[in-house]
Amino acid sequence: MYDVIIIGAGPAGLAVGIAAQEKELSYLIIEKGSAVNSICRFPTNMTFFSTPELLEIGGLPFISSDTRPTRIEAIKYYQRVIEYFDLPINYDEEVIDVKTRGDVYTVYSDRTEYSTRNVVLATGYFDNPNAYSIPGADLPKVSKYYDEPYRLFKRDVAVVGGSNSAAIAALELYRSRANVTLIHRGENLRDGIKYWIKPDIENRIKNGEITAYLKTVVREIKEKSLVLENEEGIFELPNDFVYVLIGFTPDFKLIHSAGVEINSDNGEPVHNPDTMETNVAGFFVAGSIAAGNNNNRIFIENGREHGKLIIERIVQAYKEVQ
Repeated sequence: MYDVIIIGAGPAGLAVGIAAQEKELSYLIIEKGSAVNSICRFPTNMTFFSTPELLEIGGLPFISSDTRPTRIEAIKYYQRVIEYFDLPINYDEEVIDVKTRGDVYTVYSDRTEYSTRNVVLATGYFDNPNAYSIPGADLPKVSKYYDEPYRLFKRDVAVVGGSNSAAIAALELYRSRANVTLIHRGENLRDGIKYWIKPDIENRIKNGEITAYLKTVVREIKEKSLVLENEEGIFELPNDFVYVLIGFTPDFKLIHSAGVEINSDNGEPVHNPDTMETNVAGFFVAGSIAAGNNNNRIFIENGREHGKLIIERIVQAYKEVQ
């Protein structure tokens, strides 16, 4: 019988584990992939917007060679955190169901089952890209994750989306000599694009260095072309590769399984922001999954604080029943 089982080994989940360890609670972290699995899948050359001290957890200093750390530096930092605190993590194990009976939870994974007094869901949303259901979306040349531009040198590449990720990918592909087309259904690129990136992408579009089709949708993806539609009609463009960067949404399968309610206005799991406990006693959310559909509201720098709130609530609940 564990005091806490934490689902997800991202920064938020690790922070919960560290806080549980400090209070001498028994706990286990279960991760369906690798440590900080989402960061491992970020673009190869990505640089964080946050400074190193805002990414630190457990009081362990994050030393970076620059003002904003790279993806590789972050991965290595969190790996050091895991080793330093000797966090118990089961890798490559997926939790498939959570059931409660009284004040005990049974957590079912694809390997076995566990009993615990409390469950913390810290799975984020990066593993669940928004649906893109058009003909050809399942072709091998289509990806919902941007990695790096080098293999697409002098190729015809389309980037679908109008947010920060799409803008960064389009710029990096352009500077690696790909022929880039940016396709966005909105009239303008999104206001949420970082202030130092937006003028860059807008100027590349203005200069014709990146071709942009706004108020345009993709109707079909073919082996060597794209079928687009806008106010001027339906037309076809040559194409070798497509990045569909239209965002992500939380996977609420375990949320629903545990009986947690979802706020219909914003898609957030109903929870107390002071404790991160949901409407189901002993079931907590940590990190970006707590933000529901508004996944630009919780980042590592504020999600890392959830661990202390959760463990303080668990300790307090134990005292109340003594």
